[in-house]
Amino acid sequence: MMMVLVLVALFFAGQGVLMHSQVSTEEVAFHKLQGEYFILAKTERESAATGSELNQKLVEIQNYPSELLMLKLVGVGKILTGIFVLLFGILIALVMMPKRLAQVISSSRPV
Repeated sequence: MMMVLVLVALFFAGQGVLMHSQVSTEEVAFHKLQGEYFILAKTERESAATGSELNQKLVEIQNYPSELLMLKLVGVGKILTGIFVLLFGILIALVMMPKRLAQVISSSRPV
């Protein structure tokens, strides 16, 4: 049971760390997309037809902050979940220790 708890904790912590490592690459892509969009003249940006590539870039730019925030917050949440599961496993081990010790002492007692 302890091995399962440790593996679950490592799984959640690993997922959280991977999500946090994606943040820096996504921020670079976000800044690149912003640079491509805002280098154009304002009149050209405003006169873009509905559904055009330029408007799709704008929608992507507007959605990026929420995606970055999700990567950061869910990543931290998964790391904290992993830590919680690991601490819960340690608590179970500490609670079971006296019971196991009593079993060992009673089984090794001469009859």
